[in-house]
Amino acid sequence: MIKAVISGTGLYTPPAIIENEQLVEAFNQYVELHNNEHAEEIARGELAALQPSSSAFIEKASGIKRRHVIDRDGILDPKRMTPYIPDRDNEAPSVQCEMAMVACKGALEQAGKTAADVDAVIVACSNLQRAYPAIAIEVQEAMGIDGFAYDMNVACSSATFGIQAAVNSVENGAARAVLVVSPEICSGHLNFCDRDSHFIFGDACTAILVEREEDARPGQGFEILGTRLKTKFSNNIRNNFGFLNRADEAGIGAPDKLFIQQGRKVFKEVSPLVAETIQSHLESLELTPDNLIRMWLHQANLNMNQLIARKVLGRDATIEEAPVILDEYANTSSAGSIIAFHMHKDDLKAGDLGVICSFGAGYSIGSVVLRRR
Repeated sequence: MIKAVISGTGLYTPPAIIENEQLVEAFNQYVELHNNEHAEEIARGELAALQPSSSAFIEKASGIKRRHVIDRDGILDPKRMTPYIPDRDNEAPSVQCEMAMVACKGALEQAGKTAADVDAVIVACSNLQRAYPAIAIEVQEAMGIDGFAYDMNVACSSATFGIQAAVNSVENGAARAVLVVSPEICSGHLNFCDRDSHFIFGDACTAILVEREEDARPGQGFEILGTRLKTKFSNNIRNNFGFLNRADEAGIGAPDKLFIQQGRKVFKEVSPLVAETIQSHLESLELTPDNLIRMWLHQANLNMNQLIARKVLGRDATIEEAPVILDEYANTSSAGSIIAFHMHKDDLKAGDLGVICSFGAGYSIGSVVLRRR
């Protein structure tokens, strides 16, 4: 029987950084410009005045201190409030392909493999910069991989869903090794003019190499003990941007064509669902939460992660048990749990158990239980 392992991970981090203080300064300038421009409507009670933000509010609400982005100047321009990422010629590599190549090369190097050892690429992320041709096929071509590739989107759970798809391909013999890549340009779908969400996201790209255990170097990486996926429809996190937008001009530029959420409902509904999914997944593998050394959770909100870890373990988790990268990277959608895994896995000893768990829009939840080889 073929068994799949994770033998390498890679990470691309954009060099541009925006601190909370810088983001707040730009946002508050935008608020002042908006309120001055609409002063008469506000005075007549026809329009509510926008309220300023603060670094203290952001950190208390989310645990975020800064974020890495593809472009900072457009975001910090109070008259623009959107990243500036120029269109490229069709013959030039896409932005997501460039990000992916850095992360993929890192994963291959860590695993001691080359592109010749890989048979498939899955680009799994929340937002794809075009409908077709698939970004995954472009990455496959750029990396010189012979085989197959496809894109998939399950929002913040894309990477964990992609891992299960990779495991299936490896264990059924369709591929020797699969790269699961998550090039997340979350700043592109964020409404930087919305006080409740303007601070949430950052940009990054991760890559994971899933391969046959027999091909991995002795003691290299993590055995995949099992995966579990769960979805439950909800409108509480939504983005209505799509190709049909042009068919109704009334919706062009509307806030729902960017990221929107009802944060309190998401917190209340998703947290117990995630904890239950992890617990039942462990039980199905004849494991208990006490067996876990580490939980690499989706990095969306510090308070949410702390609550989920507490529900799973029955006590507060230490920072070692549930590491946080949210303060540095903000929410990078499906890349978040993989960044945490990439940065906080090397200290585990042979036999140690951990779980990668993502959760988000859909709702969607992906759980991957691992054992250090």
